[in-house]
Amino acid sequence: MKNKLRPLAFLALAISITPLSHAQQPAAPQSPLQKNIETYLRRSFALGPDVQITVATPTEIGNSGLLEANIDVKTAQGSDKVKMYITKDGRYLLRGELSDLSKDPLAENTSKLDLSKSPVLGDTKATVTIVEFADFECPVCRNLHDALRGLLPNYPQVKLIFKDFPIDAIHPWARTASLAGRCTYQQDPAAFWKFYDYIYDKQDLVSAANVYDKVVDFAAQANLNRDVFKACLASPQATAEVDASLANGNLLEVRSTPTLFINGRRIVGADPHGIQQYIDYELAQQKAAKK
Repeated sequence: MKNKLRPLAFLALAISITPLSHAQQPAAPQSPLQKNIETYLRRSFALGPDVQITVATPTEIGNSGLLEANIDVKTAQGSDKVKMYITKDGRYLLRGELSDLSKDPLAENTSKLDLSKSPVLGDTKATVTIVEFADFECPVCRNLHDALRGLLPNYPQVKLIFKDFPIDAIHPWARTASLAGRCTYQQDPAAFWKFYDYIYDKQDLVSAANVYDKVVDFAAQANLNRDVFKACLASPQATAEVDASLANGNLLEVRSTPTLFINGRRIVGADPHGIQQYIDYELAQQKAAKK
């Protein structure tokens, strides 16, 4: 799922600087700047009254001369969050990603990843790590699954780690599938990857109405204890683990699925060429470091 919300098409825009019109006067309880940002976004992207936009109070970013504002956007189909940046005089809005050149972005991403209790495919000592945040109901995630199935056998130096990121607002059976994946992993860690293949291969056949039966059928096929499996699906532990994975994704500002981190380097979507480029780059850097 590359974008959760069609109205948020502006999230995909490259970094740009846009003058803000000051024609609109603010209304309480928003500040003039907050109201001006909301008005600008509604006018620019044709976001009508059915789209709720909440602009948080802008905060100063160090001595950069910029303010940062968290913007929440909600529709009947779901919600999303984005950060935007404003010059201190309130004249310019920056859409995109702000990078602090004094920090190592890969190390920062890696430090935030919680990989405990996460399924691992491949050699645990592999020097390239792909962390995948995915939603089992997401069609683009299925495309990624198919791409990785063809790509990973060529790279024994790579391990894949799976993180749940079900988007409940638009995918009604994704959470149940995530719970089933967790319950599979609890009984037999190796069987998780059979479930991973099973659910993506059968994605078109799964629905909110039959997902429970489908995952229980898988448990039987995988020789798991069905009673334990069923109890796990309803357990607070499985729910807590899925929620913890979601929280970890939110900490890393995962906004759509699939999102990957390849040795900390972010890549969004199912782009096998981009994934291969990142892997090859990491292996080349490691090879050069050994010389």
